[in-house]
Amino acid sequence: MKKHRVLRSILIDLVCTGLALTAFALFHHVLPRQQQSLGIVIENPYQTDATDNNGSIAMPEKTRMTASAGISDVPLTSAKGGRGGGRGGNGSNGKGGSALTESSSESTTDTEDTTPISEKFAEKYTDTVVVTENSYSSPNISITVTEETLGRTTYYLADIYVRDITCFQAALASNTYGSGFRDSIRDMALLNNALVAINGDYYGNTSEGVVIRNGVIYRANRTDCDVCVLYYDGSMQVMPGQSFSIEDAVQNGAWQAWTFGPALLDADGSVLTAFTSSNRIISANPRTAIGYYEPGHYCMVVVDGRGESEGFTLSALSQLFHDLGCTAAYNLDGGNSSIMVWQSEVINNPSGGGRESSDALLITEVKDYE
Repeated sequence: MKKHRVLRSILIDLVCTGLALTAFALFHHVLPRQQQSLGIVIENPYQTDATDNNGSIAMPEKTRMTASAGISDVPLTSAKGGRGGGRGGNGSNGKGGSALTESSSESTTDTEDTTPISEKFAEKYTDTVVVTENSYSSPNISITVTEETLGRTTYYLADIYVRDITCFQAALASNTYGSGFRDSIRDMALLNNALVAINGDYYGNTSEGVVIRNGVIYRANRTDCDVCVLYYDGSMQVMPGQSFSIEDAVQNGAWQAWTFGPALLDADGSVLTAFTSSNRIISANPRTAIGYYEPGHYCMVVVDGRGESEGFTLSALSQLFHDLGCTAAYNLDGGNSSIMVWQSEVINNPSGGGRESSDALLITEVKDYE
């Protein structure tokens, strides 16, 4: 009888513990919950006529910051790191992972092209909007989307030129910064009139890392993941998470920043073969990633996997971006999240039918054209 009472007591304790853990997980990971934002707005030092600063994301209470503003009252949550000229960085282990490379992420070129992106690639743009099945061009944007096959893997490539960096937008599910908010990439694309869209870093699934969206610093917590920063001048930099600082983000004019990784190219734009991510992440999977050629020229890649299309390993993805001619590239959330929307429709074959996400990357007009 005593033995039965002990067993019953143990079972009751286990049930109570299970219920408590379920309630905790439900509150912290499932139910939508708005989070406190740093709310630091980074001013655009490269304002152009095409820029429309009325973003679609509902902004928090804002603290406007410029390069000359003091930020001693803002909590700095990572070590200060210098600007790496838009080159790929390296780092250590994290959620998405980091790249192992002997090259320094602080490398810079001897001569840097300082031509504003508004004055580059004139031959890519058109005076009026021109749309075909696989392309779009306007005074501000040029996009060409293709379906490619490499071995037994299918991937989708969006080659992108923008005259105004504010055409490179980010969207938050439910227009809200927080955890538990999820929308389909297609819905976020439609809501924001996106020409092309891909899933982002799924920032809402963790409290770690850096979140900068459309010039607003929402979060700047410590992370071991590589961080990718897109600046107002059109340059892109991938750095170790420990190197990110709010001061540098403000000083250098950060427009977007994502935390997932790893970096896919080293500081010299060469292929990486070693990554600290888990074997499950390193192996062949559906992928989403962004590539950077030079200010104003980018690409988005979504790779199908876990079906007739095998998917890419991180090494194969690194090789792809090198072969495309990118100087920096960054891995985003993959697996069932990997989705590309083009002209309002999902064009790839998402694993498991796809899943909703907390955020998306998109290219959209900042001004209407006849």
